[in-house]
Amino acid sequence: MLSRTAAELKPGENAIISGFNSDFIYLKLMEMGCLPGETIRLNFTAPLGDPISYDIAGYNLSLRKSEAACILLQS
Repeated sequence: MLSRTAAELKPGENAIISGFNSDFIYLKLMEMGCLPGETIRLNFTAPLGDPISYDIAGYNLSLRKSEAACILLQS
């Protein structure tokens, strides 16, 4: 079964972070508050699709689409 990623969320949709699929960026994402078990909500996407604004841990976080694709969500 394939896991969804944060890059696949629709505007206003909530999900729970389950982990990461990249050994290179997971530490950076965790330092920015993307912790497993935390709720993530997509606020909006820039007109050309990159960057993407998320609400995580009570603050807004902008990520590149490639970074958001590394955040795995619970199904």
